[in-house]
Amino acid sequence: MPILYSFRRCPYAIRARYVLALLGCDVLLREVDLKSKPSALLALGGRTTVPQMIDEQGERYPESMDIMLWALKQTARKELAELLWPSPGVRQTKINTWISYNDNQFKYWLDRYKYADRYPDKTELEYRQRAEVFMKRLNNRLSLHKYLLGDDMSLADIAIFPFIRQFSNVDKNWFETSEYDNLKLWLDSFVNDDFFNDVIMKKLPSWQNGQADVVFPFCQ
Repeated sequence: MPILYSFRRCPYAIRARYVLALLGCDVLLREVDLKSKPSALLALGGRTTVPQMIDEQGERYPESMDIMLWALKQTARKELAELLWPSPGVRQTKINTWISYNDNQFKYWLDRYKYADRYPDKTELEYRQRAEVFMKRLNNRLSLHKYLLGDDMSLADIAIFPFIRQFSNVDKNWFETSEYDNLKLWLDSFVNDDFFNDVIMKKLPSWQNGQADVVFPFCQ
């Protein structure tokens, strides 16, 4: 069974776990203490950030996107996989565009908004305003449909919502009273769901060498 090194609150790890669980792809989940990484992870060499997955053939998947694409390929739930990540074409290109903007543009400003004291070049408010460029795009898009690309969830929704969750938690009062009503409804549809809270975000003790592995997802 593949081994997944993960960290519960990391948005990249959240989206990887979400796709694995949604598509019913079993893995051995190892929760990592980022301040005391297990020697098995360090022994892999190279980057030791999470999430990372090692499949049964020993192939390494070092990024959350790699893990999500692996699950889409391996799953027996082919119809669902096709909805999330359709065959190459316009829709897949749009999904990639949304994810790319999130990962390469929005994440930059999100980190500075969340940790404004570490980046004194601008104020927390200024960082938030930069991040809000994406908020407005998402909110406008979600005024048209339930999800970003229509009435069906796609990989774009799953890949992005953990970062919006993180954004919303920086200043919950501000976010809850903000103008982004469509975005708030969309986010709530994920984070207030039992699947998210009982499966994706279930708390586990940190794993260290010699400890028993935990099969994930816990229920399907």
